[in-house]
Amino acid sequence: MNQTGQISRFAGRFFSHGLKPKLEVKELLAQCYLIGYKSFPLVGLTGFIMGLVLTMQLRPSLVSYGVQSELPVMVGIAIVREIGPVITALIFAGKIGSSIGAELGSMKVTEQIDSMDVSGTNPFKYLVATRVIATSLMLPILTILGDAVSLFGAYIGVNIKSVTNIRFFFVQVFDSLSYSDVLPAVIKTIFFGFAVGLIGCYKGFNSTKGTQGVGSSANSAVVLSSVLIFILDLLTVQLTNLLGLN
Repeated sequence: MNQTGQISRFAGRFFSHGLKPKLEVKELLAQCYLIGYKSFPLVGLTGFIMGLVLTMQLRPSLVSYGVQSELPVMVGIAIVREIGPVITALIFAGKIGSSIGAELGSMKVTEQIDSMDVSGTNPFKYLVATRVIATSLMLPILTILGDAVSLFGAYIGVNIKSVTNIRFFFVQVFDSLSYSDVLPAVIKTIFFGFAVGLIGCYKGFNSTKGTQGVGSSANSAVVLSSVLIFILDLLTVQLTNLLGLN
């Protein structure tokens, strides 16, 4: 409970101080490049394998019930609504959350953050605000790209034991989707990205002395971010149910 209060105060500090002008635009763009562009190969590979494997696993069950023609629809809805956003967020937490925690933890234990404060640079705005904003912006984009690659993997999976025209496959997928499927899935990834960035920065900023503290910060950032992603996902599903979007 004590840590929950500290994280809440850290988040409050972000909204009250971190978003005030002037933003470190150059650092923000650099973080968007590192967090977004550099993460796409891993997200794309994971998405492709996920779509391929999901299709291969679902096919035998659907064939046994004689509804194999619905395979693109089921895979498309599963990927876009739930599997794509959550898996991408977990991969993101493992790569970016640990990176932010370790980077800021190293700066903390080597007193670089204190040096920035002394030199007149606001370390919270320069280090925390830029990273949290970048993670909140980049994860939805990565999710959309990951979903696209995953659907292509699903198309390859469908064609392993049959022949399906790519245009027919994607028309079938997109005809089964609506805005109530896509929008909540994209919007919740903004909160996933915010959680990953905030937890990573919090753990790094509060890292203890020594290399062991840096490693602990990186590890706990991933664990806590992953748990928070599942909690946020559960809350999002409940909210969309209440709003009648499911």
